[in-house]
Amino acid sequence: MSIRGDRLGQDSTPVTPSLLRDWPLPAPGKDKYSRGTVLVIGGGRTTPGAALLAGTAALRAGAGKLILAVAESVAVQVGVALPECGVTGLPETPDGSVTGEGLQKISLSLQHADSILVGPGLDDLDLAEELLSRLLEHEESVNMPQGSSRPTVILDAYALAGLVKIEQKLEPWRGRLILTPNLGEAKILLGRDPKNLEADVASMAQRFDAVVSCQGVIARPSGNPPGSTDRWKITTGYGGLGTSGSGDVLAGTIAGLRARGTSSAQAACWGTHLHAAAADRLASKLGPLGFLARELADELPALMLELNT
Repeated sequence: MSIRGDRLGQDSTPVTPSLLRDWPLPAPGKDKYSRGTVLVIGGGRTTPGAALLAGTAALRAGAGKLILAVAESVAVQVGVALPECGVTGLPETPDGSVTGEGLQKISLSLQHADSILVGPGLDDLDLAEELLSRLLEHEESVNMPQGSSRPTVILDAYALAGLVKIEQKLEPWRGRLILTPNLGEAKILLGRDPKNLEADVASMAQRFDAVVSCQGVIARPSGNPPGSTDRWKITTGYGGLGTSGSGDVLAGTIAGLRARGTSSAQAACWGTHLHAAAADRLASKLGPLGFLARELADELPALMLELNT
């Protein structure tokens, strides 16, 4: 069975349980270090829960270590709420929004993380743009240890809006980006309302040289022939995914899977399917309304076990 997706612009490849079983996740590592490290940057004073949701999902997806970099005024509370994480407080504005300053506080985390998720809980577009610019500048100033590779960068929420404004600086991240826009964020990336979602997701993947997951459609540039994409489409998922915080869980799930050693496309396909299947499962138990985004993450380990055995 092919796992590479459509390459010529016809139908996208359905992401089914059979496809995922033929595309198994890496075996669990022997310890937390071999299972990968996720760094989440976000969590303003009024939105620390977004970083918590993303971080919890990353651990539920199997990542070995988690570091949350959030506004310093909520760092202690975040560390107590999720004792499995390491936490660093970042400089913030008087209103509690995370700024692009103080990245030296997470310099080692930026260097050693396997995946870096930026966006959950950021709440100021201009500051998000500044943060992305400074992250790129910081990376260019760091020499990676011999034999190590640069981390994958996952952008979500306000970080996606900032991405458009720094597109000319994006070269260091091209080829190792994963983007997880909702339809509103896709409109910002496209500069217009989405019209044909599969074509538009493919367009975003080409433009930013990224794997993109949007509303159950995943695309990556294939390069063969030039300008073509591999595309997949999720075949499950309940409307209850519209609940607050659901997107943070999706982004965290993908970050956790990527840290474990999957490819970016595999992380996006598996993560998007798991996220949707978790909503289906909760809806079957609790009904169409009322389940919480944090409950989606709790369903991930059992779903992975069913698909990966």
